[in-house]
Amino acid sequence: MSQPLQGKVALVAGATRGAGRGIAVELGAAGATVYVTGRSTRARRSEYDRPETIEDTADLVTEAGGHGIAVPTDHLDPAQVRTLVDRIADERGRLDILVNDIWGGEKLFEWDSAVWEHNLDNGLRLLRLAIETHAITSHHALPLLLRRPGGLVVEMTDGTAEYNRDNYRANFFYDLAKAAVLRMAFSLGHELGPHGATAVALTPGWLRSEMMLDHYGVREDNWRDALDQTPHFAISETPRYVGRAVTALAADPDVSRFNGHSLSSGGLAQEYGFTDLDGSRPDAWRYLVEVQDAGKPADTTGYR
Repeated sequence: MSQPLQGKVALVAGATRGAGRGIAVELGAAGATVYVTGRSTRARRSEYDRPETIEDTADLVTEAGGHGIAVPTDHLDPAQVRTLVDRIADERGRLDILVNDIWGGEKLFEWDSAVWEHNLDNGLRLLRLAIETHAITSHHALPLLLRRPGGLVVEMTDGTAEYNRDNYRANFFYDLAKAAVLRMAFSLGHELGPHGATAVALTPGWLRSEMMLDHYGVREDNWRDALDQTPHFAISETPRYVGRAVTALAADPDVSRFNGHSLSSGGLAQEYGFTDLDGSRPDAWRYLVEVQDAGKPADTTGYR
């Protein structure tokens, strides 16, 4: 297998499950050394109380052909993040790819609940987890990334800038969090560009994460059984699809053309030619606008 990222060092912040895990594994498949962080370990679970751990993710990275290194880290704690980055600097002397995928808000937001009705403590914690963690991580990690030209920062969010500009997303807190991360990539693009680095915002489509599969009571091998209750789930994608998007960006010598831009897994699949694990190329955000939001029956013809 081709390993275009052999010798590269990546940090995937928030790699316990979902998109973070998919990204870490694909970076490993491309030959990278990948530091994976999160709060769920084999010794202790976070408040999610789920079975996925960062050690499991690190093992998957190594099995894929890279070198996975699990480092338990609470990215709301600047001291822990500083210690993490110091370790990467001591062990590798470089950082080529930073993926800010910290989220942790699934159990904190209430669908279609106005700001005055929403639990305030949960809403404020969601903002801290979704925004403050990214700022803390960038503050401490970017000096190491800038030691060498060509570094890449990927800010993970939900929704493209175009879609989120025109659509209200779930509630005040969720909408604000996802918009803020899009703006982070824009701002970082301005700050990193003159130093030879690139920042982008990236969204997956409808992600078949571990939690989403559990929500529908299905597994990856029978996920289509969920279409009986949610037909538009047919456009969904695996976490590895957005992982392949990050890998394609990281291996692209001309990635700076995307600096500050909002990107999607489906859009980048058309750009670079990669596919999801089943060989398809789901384009969820185009489908969402043209089919689902338009009130049409579920039909992925021409969208995957």
